Amino acid sequence: MPNQTPVNAASEQAVRRQKLADLRAAGCDPFAITKYEQTDFSADLQARFKDLPAESETGMTVRLAGRLVSKRVMGKASFAHLRDKAGDIQIFAKKDVLGEEAYAAFKKLDVGDIVGCEGEVFRTRMGELSVRAARITLLAKSLLPLPEKFHGLTDREARYRQRYVDLIVNPEVKQTFIKRSAILRELRSYLDGKGFLEVETPILTPFEIGASARPFLTHHNTLDMDMVLRIETELYLKRLVVGGMDRVYEVGRIFRNEGMDPKHNPEFTTIELYQAYTDYHGMMDLVEEMMKTVAGKVCGTLQIPYQGQVIDLSHWERMTMKEAVRKYSGVDFDTVGSDEEAVALAKQHKVELPEIPTKGAILAEFFDAYVEEKLIQPTFIYDYPVEVSPLAKRKADDPMFTERFEYFINATEFGNAFSELNDPIDQKGRFERQVAERKQLDPASKAQVDYDYVTALEYGLPPTGGLGFGVDRLVMLLTDSASIRDVLLFPTMKPTAAEKPAAPAESAAPAAPAAPAAPAAPAPVKAAVDLSKVRIEPLFADFVDFDTFSKSDFRVVKVKACEAVPKSKKLLKFLLDDGSGTDRVILSGIHNYYEPEALVGKTCVAITNLPPRKMMGIDSCGMLISAVYEVDGAEGLDLLMLDDGIPAGAKLY
Repeated sequence: MPNQTPVNAASEQAVRRQKLADLRAAGCDPFAITKYEQTDFSADLQARFKDLPAESETGMTVRLAGRLVSKRVMGKASFAHLRDKAGDIQIFAKKDVLGEEAYAAFKKLDVGDIVGCEGEVFRTRMGELSVRAARITLLAKSLLPLPEKFHGLTDREARYRQRYVDLIVNPEVKQTFIKRSAILRELRSYLDGKGFLEVETPILTPFEIGASARPFLTHHNTLDMDMVLRIETELYLKRLVVGGMDRVYEVGRIFRNEGMDPKHNPEFTTIELYQAYTDYHGMMDLVEEMMKTVAGKVCGTLQIPYQGQVIDLSHWERMTMKEAVRKYSGVDFDTVGSDEEAVALAKQHKVELPEIPTKGAILAEFFDAYVEEKLIQPTFIYDYPVEVSPLAKRKADDPMFTERFEYFINATEFGNAFSELNDPIDQKGRFERQVAERKQLDPASKAQVDYDYVTALEYGLPPTGGLGFGVDRLVMLLTDSASIRDVLLFPTMKPTAAEKPAAPAESAAPAAPAAPAAPAAPAPVKAAVDLSKVRIEPLFADFVDFDTFSKSDFRVVKVKACEAVPKSKKLLKFLLDDGSGTDRVILSGIHNYYEPEALVGKTCVAITNLPPRKMMGIDSCGMLISAVYEVDGAEGLDLLMLDDGIPAGAKLY
């Protein structure tokens, strides 16, 4: 773990290994011990004897076990702190109590070693509750030193990669995951109390459905068939409602092969639930009651501090999408009569056009651009356009919209709910259109219609309300955590060079003579293009005068951070060093060609003197330069990248 252990870490490791070798040679191998009986825990003792005066005895003998997190050797008496699952307690080791040989062994222990301690509980003259050790047993030798005790593990990347060390040296981190467990327990308790049945549905599914989320692909060897990791639990759960399970839910791990940012991890936890004979208004009532109940029991209050704000879970606002867009953008979609009018409005208000620019889809883009960032306090947004709601029931009085809502807190979507579509004819048509659109946009797509689900609907799905919400985002809120990585014990991380598996050696091939090492080539970002198949746009026939062109300020920029823009399938948000000393934000529609993490650290070219352009509610200050071409009828794109040795801010002529 870089920059966390002392400079002489290698020699310290050697010393620890030698200590282990000496112990084994003396017949005292700590790893041979299989059991140690604990009678008490530190927090229980601290609570039980909290009123014990200084220099007082308890007469109580205990057996504790845990990790040494500090040690101070002071001649014939020494002190250490032992950390168990509940907290810390001081160990007082005295030569005339332990005995000369045992005391000498104690002095050789290292911070990080796991020990058992038997002795009497007392309070020292300085007022610290302690255990006067009568016997100390080394249970496991720590061969690697912990990070420096006063600073802990502060490198966030290192903390996520080696959570086990993070939990050792930052005890407060454990509280986040204790609270996560409590949140899940209370969610289950609430739903169980409402008569819902917890079930489990397949994680491996037989084919990719037409939804926009990209799945992870795998192959089943025995069946010789491609499979995908599920991107939702919805269709299986609604099959169960068809079968007569009127209230079901699943706490499910979901997998999506998409970008990563503080709110997204490729695998995450959701709860989806379905209740027969209710609608999306019933789901709204359930969400509000559930959130208040869980927050009250876990946090003891409905006033939740989050990242410098206070979220009031006692009050929930409800608005239709059209009402919200009218409130925050001033555009009234009730007066928009056609798709063409909607396109014109989008261009006028600099709103990104969706891939298929219909009135309903453009309304959703207006919501993304103008509304979502304003929704800090709990808000239900309901009545979504049918174009963006393929599984929701149409509104009887306005079939261009559906009985769907999402709820937002701190400008973030927390959950999604429908009056479920139970018309099999309508559902089949929507599925087929969805898959056709996917294949039109991506001819290589393997998306299929789930005709078995349509068959299930043909047997009859009762009127049903459904809800899905992200557990991780709820935990972030209730633990005041800024990143999803802070609430996942083992978030997905790109391997470091040291962690990447070595290529297997070819045992049958003869060894080649050694050659001088060549400088390592940078890893290619994309596969090479077959230039014989490339078609490019013809050169412009119109001239641009030199004075106009020379006003464009082309600069070298370094990518400091890059993330997917929420709700956009195309946009990436770049945080750039342009040499000015102030970070620059530029949005670029290249997510179809690059994953954001692959671009961090790259050196690119941008025009830096363009006026800010609002995209998805974010000011984009400039334009990154890419090369666009056509290969076999499909568009190709390469972001222009330069040698990393060129400094940020260098001007291009």
